[in-house]
Amino acid sequence: MRHDGPMSESTVRWTRYVALGDSFTEGLDDRNSDGTYRGWADRLAELLGERSPALQYANLAVRGRLLPQITDHQVPEALAMGADLVSLVGGGNDVLRPGTDPDALAERLEAAVSRLREAGADVLLATGADPVKSPLIALTRGKVATFNSHIWSIARRQHAFVLDLWGMKSLQDRRLWAADRIHLTAEGHRRVALHALEALGAPTGEDWSSLLPPGPARLRRAAVREEAQWVREYVGPWVGRRLRRRSSGDDVTPKRPAPGRIQAADQIGDQDA
Repeated sequence: MRHDGPMSESTVRWTRYVALGDSFTEGLDDRNSDGTYRGWADRLAELLGERSPALQYANLAVRGRLLPQITDHQVPEALAMGADLVSLVGGGNDVLRPGTDPDALAERLEAAVSRLREAGADVLLATGADPVKSPLIALTRGKVATFNSHIWSIARRQHAFVLDLWGMKSLQDRRLWAADRIHLTAEGHRRVALHALEALGAPTGEDWSSLLPPGPARLRRAAVREEAQWVREYVGPWVGRRLRRRSSGDDVTPKRPAPGRIQAADQIGDQDA
């Protein structure tokens, strides 16, 4: 967390923002009309670009990446690009795997943050969202909470910013999550981007924290059917990839591998939640 004071509505001090991470930062499941992914990091870059048109942006995040892959490969690339703002959001895929040690993850994360800070880059971290209302995934809640505690401590020691997803109560609403329950909808990504902008010290003038209006109650029979479908369509294939030592990102490359300006044409339009 930083204490430099809020930025003005029209001022951003960064010139090159590089986003690092996994599918969350790649932007799944926030699709543009052409089928490409947008996501909170792209949306944040657009908001920063409105305040600083000269801002350049790269997104090296790839779905399925584990924290060691992010710190060992993406961090050096960001340094080589001369980034002065880096969002480093990872560890979620690691925490989902049985036997993962959140303490060891935290050590690796802090080493990467320290390296970026020594190079002069500001760093934006993010806590994991609270999975308390997500069946099966909620089994990892203790590990997520432990890792989150480390993230806050790392931010204090390294003078980093923190995007507090755990504290976003609205993210406990299933309507902000895609059918796989792992990735956000367009509305979820929009809210996270606004929250990230405020975490960096810039006022947004928009409400990202309000809860959605109450939705219709789910009938028990429908809920059971949905759970079975979710296990069949998403949990089963995930387990299968683990057994085959495969990743959903094995054949995926970064969508924005080099820094560039954020053009108005990139802002194809929001989708409804």
